[in-house]
Amino acid sequence: MEKYLEIIQNSYRDYWNYFQGQVFFEHLENYFYGLIAISLIVWILEIVFPWRKNQSIFRKDFWLDTFYMFFNFFIFNLIIFAALSNTVATFFNDILGVVGLSIESFQLFDVDDLPTWLGLLIFFVVADFVQWNTHRMLHRVDFLWNFHKVHHSVKEMGFAAHLRFHWMETVVYKSMLYIPMAIIGGFSVNHVVFVYFFTIAIGHLNHANLGWDYGFLKYIFNNPKMHIWHHSKELPVRYGVNFGLTLSVWDYIFKTNYIPKNGRDIELGFTNDEAFPQDFIQQEIYPITLKKE
Repeated sequence: MEKYLEIIQNSYRDYWNYFQGQVFFEHLENYFYGLIAISLIVWILEIVFPWRKNQSIFRKDFWLDTFYMFFNFFIFNLIIFAALSNTVATFFNDILGVVGLSIESFQLFDVDDLPTWLGLLIFFVVADFVQWNTHRMLHRVDFLWNFHKVHHSVKEMGFAAHLRFHWMETVVYKSMLYIPMAIIGGFSVNHVVFVYFFTIAIGHLNHANLGWDYGFLKYIFNNPKMHIWHHSKELPVRYGVNFGLTLSVWDYIFKTNYIPKNGRDIELGFTNDEAFPQDFIQQEIYPITLKKE
């Protein structure tokens, strides 16, 4: 128990020091200002090339979504997630150790032993496929869907809507990624930074007020014209469509793609979303206080 308490204490201290280092430019791989830079660039693109021309620059819930961006990527880590993830990872390794195993026992290969471009590609593709399946699970499991409703409560699409999601989604996504990433193993900081910024940029663009589909690349990368149908209030199937996060290819392979027409002005949301809370605190506690539907 003392070991775990020490891990929790060190996690808080280390993440606070890391966060301060981000804010005061002490780290080359700066996630904090990288997120701000990508957000500003995509926001400017929305302003210059708006798809829905009548949509305000400061669209509905703009500031709420902006707060969600910083809460989900930084504040949540500071409050509990860094300590929780480090503790759970150690506990999992300790359990394996009881039977003479470690997480390295499951490692198939080390991407750092491969050419950089190949290791980076494997890391990106495997992570995206796991996340695609996790996203489908968020729609199919009622318990998880009640958390995912926070993201689907967006009524006007804009770049910051990308990061409006309940903190429980972070726990689910990271948990689902832990084993596959451990099996591959050996991810360097350079891998993580490059993939992080690339996926954030694509995710922002997917949710932006932009009418782009990237031409033939739409069959590889998710895009605004495809992703808006994922947020449509009226869908042809119960559990949704277009689950891609960065890559759209999984939806085309597994036949969950759906773009029937230009979706610029479709209504967004979900059934009975008019009763869904409008403020951050109420949205966060919604799944906990919700009576079984």
